[in-house]
Amino acid sequence: MALRAQFENSSEIGVFSKLTNAYCLVAHGGSAHFKVFESELGEHVPVITTSIAGVRVVGRLTAGNRKGLLVPNTTTDQELLHIKNSMPEAVVVQRVEERLSALGNVIATNDYVALVHPDIDKETEEIVADVLGVEVFRQTVASNVLVGTYCAVSNQGALVHPATTSEEQDELASLLQVPVVAGTVNRGSDVIGAGLVVNDWIAFCGMDTTATEISVIESIFKLGDAQPSHIVKEMRSSLIDAL
Repeated sequence: MALRAQFENSSEIGVFSKLTNAYCLVAHGGSAHFKVFESELGEHVPVITTSIAGVRVVGRLTAGNRKGLLVPNTTTDQELLHIKNSMPEAVVVQRVEERLSALGNVIATNDYVALVHPDIDKETEEIVADVLGVEVFRQTVASNVLVGTYCAVSNQGALVHPATTSEEQDELASLLQVPVVAGTVNRGSDVIGAGLVVNDWIAFCGMDTTATEISVIESIFKLGDAQPSHIVKEMRSSLIDAL
């Protein structure tokens, strides 16, 4: 199931939240539309309200999966303690000394594979492999080095920048070992990471996301009954209704 959400007046919800199979981080504040995280996820995983280095863009500054969470070294001791205390015991929380400190922009990961910015430090690459328990590949998405900004990845599939060529999609699919599709969110936005957060059973996208974009998201991430054949049937029946 893919649900629309909004943070205050922004549809860039991936900037203000980080979703994995084991936990969800959300920023302080947000409108009533942002409470959907708590209501949908509260029974399954901890929803942790926090800031990172005193700012609310938690989705862009952190990277993680069900095994661990990486935060920049600007994270305060108080924030780190709050996050550690709220996490499931099995999840490792680690500060990272990295020049490219917006970790969410430079690391895209699921529970098995991580794509990272080509210029990331060797030490950081090792920490990603160690803490998150993943294979790490230095990669670009549609010639963009900010891999975390221009794709969203789960254990079921990946949505990437619309300008990604079919050869690149095939390469990413073989690295990630999941199906990859190029698409958009928020009515044509190519900043996938900012407009969409996803795990293995639910996705949240910006309020501007169209019905067609949602059907693509539900299909590639195998959410609910949105398999391709189902979408075709649904489109066919809506066409017949329109006629």
